[in-house]
Amino acid sequence: MADQLDRRGLLKLGLAAGAAAGLALPRPAAATPSTLPERAKGLGRPVLDPAYGRPSGFEKDVVRRTWTKGPLEQASSMTPLADLKGIITPNGLHFERHHSGIPDLNPDTHRLVLHGLVRQPVVFTLDDLLRFPSVSRIWVMECSGNTNSEWAKPTRDSVQGTHGLISCCEWTGVPLSALLDEVGLLPEAHWVIAEGADSSAHVRSVPLIKALDDAIVAYAQNGEALRPEQGYPIRLFLPGFEGNMSVKWLRRLKVTAEPQYAREETAKYTDLLPGGKARLFSFEMDVKSVITRPSAGHRLLERGPREIVGLAWSGRGRITAVDVSTDGGLSWQPARLQEPVLSKCLTRFTLPWTWQGAPAILQSRAVDETGEVQPTRAQLVDARGVNSYYHYNAVQSWKVATGGEVSNVHV
Repeated sequence: MADQLDRRGLLKLGLAAGAAAGLALPRPAAATPSTLPERAKGLGRPVLDPAYGRPSGFEKDVVRRTWTKGPLEQASSMTPLADLKGIITPNGLHFERHHSGIPDLNPDTHRLVLHGLVRQPVVFTLDDLLRFPSVSRIWVMECSGNTNSEWAKPTRDSVQGTHGLISCCEWTGVPLSALLDEVGLLPEAHWVIAEGADSSAHVRSVPLIKALDDAIVAYAQNGEALRPEQGYPIRLFLPGFEGNMSVKWLRRLKVTAEPQYAREETAKYTDLLPGGKARLFSFEMDVKSVITRPSAGHRLLERGPREIVGLAWSGRGRITAVDVSTDGGLSWQPARLQEPVLSKCLTRFTLPWTWQGAPAILQSRAVDETGEVQPTRAQLVDARGVNSYYHYNAVQSWKVATGGEVSNVHV
């Protein structure tokens, strides 16, 4: 039997293979009507849920998991990528990363100051921002520390643990360019310093060219107001840039001629190189992908046909191709990209595969519209060494054992 199947013949071949191997694959429906289950003979539960809806109780394990080496105010909560469908992350499952906990800000008293090298400094209320024409865009956000556990050796036992610091949502707000037009820029302006209202006063320096391009001051996520852990009532959003630059609880934007060289862009969020130097201002997130099903922690219960499913993304634009290998990179097959395929957004890919019970190494390799190709682990380590912490985007490997257990490996 061929290892790779076309989608048209997947079901037909799967049923034939299942019959030959005695597998418990779906069978054609019987000619007689099925028995109506007892639970369908009476009324369902009354509509007494809380005013804000909640998932089915059968989905109770689809939750964020928290990893931290320090206090919970500095913890990271990871998105359960293997259990999500499509490309949109529900608000309650969006990853979190905090430096000093989650502030409780009153939207009626919160203010955004825009000053510095401008003709007319302005203090905006939330109501002021709501008066501007709004935009809504579907964008991915990835923490630059996502997958940092993989630099030295395979550490985490699930795709949630390795790649869970990433989420994709519809963001709504005001283009930052509109606010900068409102105050007027002086000729010497080249940077915008963004500061949050949390107790760490998180600060990042944003190139003016980015601020005038696709940056927004967001106040809504997936159709509702931002949640407190996502920056309520307003946050900066810089699509394609590392997540920490999309400053939450935004309180101040200062236009300057130079970057600030703040703590979070000198002591932190820099990339140590093999020669001892550190790379500063590595803003854009590189092309990346990962297979989410099957992935570490899963177990294949039966031989036969199935789909390999995963996600790809790039901070530089659209994904143009994803290749999948089932033999540790010895050979590759083109995966199908599911629509929609959007810029700086998660793209879901699939590939039909027949598991025959033999060991396998599953990998995916993405390409974006700039031509950037996701590197192997060997290529990334050769260029960056193993002392880096951020911007790990190497090809991820999952090992399928003869018993069907899937684990995290380096090859």
